[in-house]
Amino acid sequence: QNSLPSVALKTLDGKTINTKELSKEGPVVISLWATWCVPCKNELDAISDVYEDWQDETDIKLYAISIDDSRTVKRVKPLVNGKGWDYEVLLDTNNEFKRALGVSTVPVTLIVKNNKIVYRHSGYTPGEEDDLYDEIKKHTK
Repeated sequence: QNSLPSVALKTLDGKTINTKELSKEGPVVISLWATWCVPCKNELDAISDVYEDWQDETDIKLYAISIDDSRTVKRVKPLVNGKGWDYEVLLDTNNEFKRALGVSTVPVTLIVKNNKIVYRHSGYTPGEEDDLYDEIKKHTK
């Protein structure tokens, strides 16, 4: 799957966004995560520490797409607020986006440019946000 699937997702305040719209203003990072996934939260915390610098230098935007289902989705907003993450958070409660991408486990991090997936990484180990940033710089020049 090299192009971004077209799926309607909800924002935390209930607006609908089509995933095809995400990369129309330049490259974006998409992180699929869940409230119950410890490596996901570690990765988003690590990126959060450097996100402002990344934006200053590359103008990159990160979309954190939660795959929490209807049972756990109510935990997303309090968690995001508590962490102070400055990301656009979208909800994939029925896992339609996750399935369309062929994702089996989270975290999965994508760089998308013009609706094409130019980078894909599964899992997270501390320090990998630096590798991600190197990839971002390749696609934002």
